[in-house]
Amino acid sequence: MDHLHIYNTLSRRKEQFKPINDNFVGIYVCGPTVYGDPHLGHAKSYVSFDVVVRYLRYLGYKVRYIQNITDVGHLTDDADQGEDKLEKQAAIEKLEPMEIAEKYTYNYFRDMDKLGVKRPDISPRATGHIIEQIEMVKKLIEKGHAYETNGNVYFDVSSDKEYGKLSGRSVEDQESGTRIETAGDKRSPEDFALWKKADDGHLMKWPSPWGMGYPGWHVECSAMATKYLGPHFDIHGGGMDNQFPHHECEIAQSECAFDQPFASYWMHNNMVTLEGQKMGKSLGNAISLDQFFSGEHDLLSRAWDPQVIRFFLLQSHYRSTTDFSEEALAGAESGLNNLQEILQLIDNAENGSGAPYPVDQLKNSLEEKLNDDFNTAQSIAVLFEELKKIRKQINSGSTPENIADMQELLRAFADGVLGLWPRIEAATENKKDKTGQLVELLIEFRNEARSNKNFDLADAIRDRLNAMGIELMDNPEGTDFKIS
Repeated sequence: MDHLHIYNTLSRRKEQFKPINDNFVGIYVCGPTVYGDPHLGHAKSYVSFDVVVRYLRYLGYKVRYIQNITDVGHLTDDADQGEDKLEKQAAIEKLEPMEIAEKYTYNYFRDMDKLGVKRPDISPRATGHIIEQIEMVKKLIEKGHAYETNGNVYFDVSSDKEYGKLSGRSVEDQESGTRIETAGDKRSPEDFALWKKADDGHLMKWPSPWGMGYPGWHVECSAMATKYLGPHFDIHGGGMDNQFPHHECEIAQSECAFDQPFASYWMHNNMVTLEGQKMGKSLGNAISLDQFFSGEHDLLSRAWDPQVIRFFLLQSHYRSTTDFSEEALAGAESGLNNLQEILQLIDNAENGSGAPYPVDQLKNSLEEKLNDDFNTAQSIAVLFEELKKIRKQINSGSTPENIADMQELLRAFADGVLGLWPRIEAATENKKDKTGQLVELLIEFRNEARSNKNFDLADAIRDRLNAMGIELMDNPEGTDFKIS
């Protein structure tokens, strides 16, 4: 645990990771604004941080992982002007804003589940923490860091001498580079909204000391992060496009409210590009994850397995740009199939009489790569190189005498950390073996027998397969099988 190094955007260098409290890590990652289906850019971020959390737990840390759901306050210009993104989508779909929030929150978790992304420990919603946000705004006003005017409350950037330390932007840079017309009631163009006055037509609004309104986008993350992790916690993560203004504003309001550091380490994943341009819903070039899984998009020639998407994303470092193409996905699919075939071969092997494999050496090599700022691409490369050697041993009839130790390591790392363990249905499809095809055929006969209420025949097929070491597992999606 002493050797993990993380690139800290705040210091612009790799630093040895030292948690605030021994053996406990608090991590907050900015979650989705739920007004549309998640796309490949979302997958890059949340698969990356999924591995971060998995690896910290692998190292023995107790981790509390918070990832919010933004369901109010994120305006269309990503700053202080425009419509609320959920209200705009609600008007398009002729639904209530909370219906939009429910619909796309469900779709988000559905698609993350398919990608093997583990659920956060807490997924707080902005609308469920209005009281905490109001209290933080009141605290900032009391300390002289914010001011109210005409029912709006703004953070006074001039009151924070460290504002800009994350992005490296000075106040002068922001003033000269402003791209929107400054709100008439702001003292300075760089000041940002903590609370916005709601007009009569605004649907999502709450009572506050300053009148009916709604929170600014930035304050929600500060309020929820500090509620569940305390005013000073270990890691704050998100996409690099959130570095400014969102994360910069989070730091300013949090540190001014509590007079102590906010997050010790700031991690930012890079973006997914399509022909060199960022993929994103607002740019109109995003392919939703559901479209990847179904193949229903003009830029796609077919459907893609979620595990292929995950493997494709992990083949590049989280801080590197990932350029999408179907050729790259096809390459990832081939590589994943190869890796999972080897994993299954090793997992099914029994201890032999061959020379023992240096399991500790492989374990150290894999950890060395992830200890270097979670370099999944290099850890996968090490896996390929070493597992090919073991496959050669097994196929030559000299299975290592300590194959059980290797199986334990691979379960912990390839499954527990990388999340690339072959699924039952994926393994069957990938192997393309005759046994798998015959079992699938028998499952079809059994399903037909059940639909015809011929339960004796259906049970007989199941029992005969079970006697052969083939277990059938019925679930809402169909029937899987496992060969023991």
